[in-house]
Amino acid sequence: MSPFLLLFVVALIGFGFQEPVLWLAAAVLVFGHVRYRRGGGGSSGGRSDSEYRAYRDRRDSQTRLERRYQRENRGRLAREARRHGNKPGGGSPR
Repeated sequence: MSPFLLLFVVALIGFGFQEPVLWLAAAVLVFGHVRYRRGGGGSSGGRSDSEYRAYRDRRDSQTRLERRYQRENRGRLAREARRHGNKPGGGSPR
């Protein structure tokens, strides 16, 4: 928590003995700080850049592996598709 915000919250709590509404204001400030500072609060759904980068790398790696599998097993996949009456591309029979 930034020193200015901490000082402000302490002052609100101190003055809250005279006016309890200031305690509520202090609680709202602390809640807002914790909620939006830790969670990111951005459009990434709370993910940090490094988490998104790791997710993107895993997703790209999985896509490459799937393409490689399809390339290496193209003949077998085509035979299975013909056996089941489907096109090799995974389409439905007409």
